[in-house]
Amino acid sequence: MQAFLRKNHFLLRRLHSLSGIVPVGGFLLMHFYENAKSLQSPEAYNEAVKAINSLPAVLFLEIFFIFLPLYFHAIYGIYVAMDSRHNVKNYGYERNWAFFWQRISGLFTLFFVTYHIWQFRFQKALGAYDTGTALPGMPDFHVVAKALSNNFMMAFYVLGVVAAAYHLCNGIYTFLITWGITVGPKSQRVSKIVANSLFVAVSALGIAAAIGFRM
Repeated sequence: MQAFLRKNHFLLRRLHSLSGIVPVGGFLLMHFYENAKSLQSPEAYNEAVKAINSLPAVLFLEIFFIFLPLYFHAIYGIYVAMDSRHNVKNYGYERNWAFFWQRISGLFTLFFVTYHIWQFRFQKALGAYDTGTALPGMPDFHVVAKALSNNFMMAFYVLGVVAAAYHLCNGIYTFLITWGITVGPKSQRVSKIVANSLFVAVSALGIAAAIGFRM
């Protein structure tokens, strides 16, 4: 396995980089937007959930365009993190710290997303929401609101949102460099400002969506 990973290092790194943006990053933004319907009303959130779950071949889309790319990105990312050396004590440069936090945020995001999938998607598959919700077979607004009514769970979700947003937005910055889109210092400075601004915006959207379930 180690020989295979070494031999295909370039291809796997490119696939790892790409999968973090498309489709995983795109799904994250869409999911935050969907959850932000909580700020409008329970009915608006329920309609968004119903629309997503009414897509043709939704299980196929979940498996091949969300779960498999997500866990490929996560598992290979763990390999990259274990194979890397973090020298933030001796070399505290900004990008070295960003590299370190990218790995830490990735690990926390993996734990957070896995728990989130187990809490809502797996429970849905097990029939936990077949009765007693406004959307039979699906977790409705009040199911999520009940989960987030616990202060510990709310704090966990806020940290998960911020970690996921940082991992995505810093990943966009490195993606642009990796794929040769931002090659010079000036373009990289501009992309860093854009990525940092996007991090603030995405974090704010995700946190606002969570707060919407407690309003």
